[in-house]
Amino acid sequence: MKTLLTLGIVTAFAAAAFGLEIGKPAPDFTGTDIQGKTIKLSDYKGKIVVLESYNGSCPFCKNHYHSGAAQELQRDLTAKGVVWLLVNSVGPENSNHRTPAEARAEWADQKMAATAWIDDSAGTLGHLYNMKTTPHLFVIAADGVLAYEGAMDNNPKPFGDPRAAKNYVSAAVEELIAGKPVTVPQTKPYGCAVHYAH
Repeated sequence: MKTLLTLGIVTAFAAAAFGLEIGKPAPDFTGTDIQGKTIKLSDYKGKIVVLESYNGSCPFCKNHYHSGAAQELQRDLTAKGVVWLLVNSVGPENSNHRTPAEARAEWADQKMAATAWIDDSAGTLGHLYNMKTTPHLFVIAADGVLAYEGAMDNNPKPFGDPRAAKNYVSAAVEELIAGKPVTVPQTKPYGCAVHYAH
């Protein structure tokens, strides 16, 4: 019990060190999407924002996108005014890296329905949010406060229909829209380690 308590405290301090804490303002950022457009978190003030750490070569991400579950969720939430930003932090020297042109082709091929794909090849945004895995999700409330951080759902496997799992992101967003507190504000992210530039 003491070990678990200590681990929880260490984890909380580690998150706080990165400027991340549930119930506190999410760190602002500026990035560039695969169309060359500048994306700023502050531009979306008053809107719920979802950040998704993404790598199309990761089996966990592949399962969400090849099944079409991710795109369905993106369409559903963006139709409600939610901003969904993909963040690809894979370094240029990694074989899984996507150039903007490759990313645009993947976006079209997968029929992605997110708001934008941020090219984070330098890992700036990934490190700012301490993105550990692909996928790793963050839900930022309309007032700019971090409301959820962790896994996409409760199925930490790269197979099976994601629609059958409990989706933490969808639940958090729906609760925020309804003006309710987020029931599950934090979970452990699962997936592939983020391949940051060295």
